[in-house]
Amino acid sequence: MHVSLTPELESRIKAKVESGLYNNASEVIREALRFMDTHEDWIHEIKLARLREQLKVGVDQLDHGEGIAIESKAALDTLFDSIKD
Repeated sequence: MHVSLTPELESRIKAKVESGLYNNASEVIREALRFMDTHEDWIHEIKLARLREQLKVGVDQLDHGEGIAIESKAALDTLFDSIKD
C-alpha cells in the first residue's frame, strides 16, 4: 500500500518515531488508526446518549399531555415546516 502525506504530516510522523515512542512510521499510523476507531466509537456513544435524553424529554411531555395530535399528512408537513423555520 502506498500512502501520500503532506510534508507536515510526514514531519509529525517522523517526530513521533524520533521521540522513541514508536519504532517506525507504520507503528505511528497503526496507533493513529486505532485512536480514530476509538474516537468514532466514543462520538457514537455520546450521540446515542444525547438522543436517549431527547427521547426521554419527549416521552415525559407526552405523559403530561403536552403532545400534539397529528391528523393528516398536511398537518405533519405543517409541523415540520414550522420546525425548520
